[in-house]
Amino acid sequence: MNIVPSIMATKKSAAKNLRSTVTKVYLLTTEALKDSKITHSESIPEWIIERIGDEKEVSILGSEGPIIFKVIDTQSQEDQHYNLIADSNYSIAREALGSLVGSIKKERSKKVEINFFGLDEEMVTGAIVGLELALYRYNEELSHGSITFLDDGKKVKKSIADKALAIAQSINTARHLVNLPANLLNPVTYTNAVKKHFAKSSTMKVVVYDEKKLEKEKCGLILSVGQAAANPPRIVHLKYRPAGAKGKPTAIVGKGITFDSGGLNVKSGAGMGVMKKDMGGSATVMGFATWLEKSGVKKKVDIYLALAENAINEHASRPGDIYTSRNGLKVEIGNTDAEGRLALADAMDIAITQKEKPEVLIDFATLTGAAKVSMGDFVTSMFANDDELADKLLRASQANGDLSWRMPLYRPYYKGFKSNFADMNNMSKVKGGSIGAALFLEKFIGDTKWAHFDIFGWTSGFRPSLVQQGGSGQGVETLIGYFKN
Repeated sequence: MNIVPSIMATKKSAAKNLRSTVTKVYLLTTEALKDSKITHSESIPEWIIERIGDEKEVSILGSEGPIIFKVIDTQSQEDQHYNLIADSNYSIAREALGSLVGSIKKERSKKVEINFFGLDEEMVTGAIVGLELALYRYNEELSHGSITFLDDGKKVKKSIADKALAIAQSINTARHLVNLPANLLNPVTYTNAVKKHFAKSSTMKVVVYDEKKLEKEKCGLILSVGQAAANPPRIVHLKYRPAGAKGKPTAIVGKGITFDSGGLNVKSGAGMGVMKKDMGGSATVMGFATWLEKSGVKKKVDIYLALAENAINEHASRPGDIYTSRNGLKVEIGNTDAEGRLALADAMDIAITQKEKPEVLIDFATLTGAAKVSMGDFVTSMFANDDELADKLLRASQANGDLSWRMPLYRPYYKGFKSNFADMNNMSKVKGGSIGAALFLEKFIGDTKWAHFDIFGWTSGFRPSLVQQGGSGQGVETLIGYFKN
């Protein structure tokens, strides 16, 4: 099973029935539109230039084929919410070019020439990322000709194009993992695919905690989640150690419930319909891992995938059952559908008790419906116990068009987890579900600096670059931005 979709933007399509035409795309800023230095291979009438200024997007027929103009406005937006949820120039360019893929595909030209005018390097990068994201399809390869990129008339540097394609491939990897059906992607096949993917890596080592090792490590919570499934749970540790890396590592944990039936507290049919996406947190960190492996980042990073399937049979955990976590806390099961926090808890304890103790722990999880209710499916609820860490992550999310908003760790709400029979319940009786879930996880991080992202991980239709329905790759660009800065 290939978990990394092929890069399509740079492939010369072997598809038949392409027209012997050249589709030319001009992506330019409003300032560049007025710049007299811009030249085209065609003689563009003045009235066409005026239309471009008025309509922002114009298509005309040139001598070699269609010409598409797209003007993007990079003027600074009104400063609000500390500018943390404003579109960045990177994201504006990403969505601008992503929105043109339908028009490009419709023309079926053998050659596609993308021309940038007035865009800085970050915008060119974002535009190429947007093109690649919009070209992704789960079950088909789009028919398109060879694509070249020109910046102010000169070929875009290979280093810039490669950087953009690496970002896009990492996001598409996360999307593709989420889109895989649960009969193909389960804790065991997922683990085997990760091992195969990094088998020849010189920077990434894979360590697997199978069910026997999980029992030896006393990971009672994740074992309880997966005990009814045909395929037992796994924790997969990806250890990134490039030459020259110094300092304490950063640990990143992803929730990987490959299918969530809700357990004995079974979900409704509608609620269960897209529960293959409940491994979206692990997809985010796996997508990031594909970028990190070849990034050249000189930092130590430990990535953990907490993998299990929440199934139903006679062995399923029951409300009222009590299980002991790896760190010794006894947890009463109040609701079997609050299973993701259980799987994460043991993985997080493994992360903070490694010989090389992490300086920072970050986790990603499709953890609560409450997060989507409060923030929608395009802005991520982020929790953190350290202001400096929170600020750095929020700035990275904004700059990379992968928006997050910090939510409060309001600790008085923790009283909702009180149990009469164990140290804590896994389900809070206090409203504020996403806050409660974060407070539960906080009991398993010790004194480590920590941030928690409660993601949705599914397309909303809001972003033109995410044409393919399904996984969105939410969180990948935030991590890339955090580590490349």
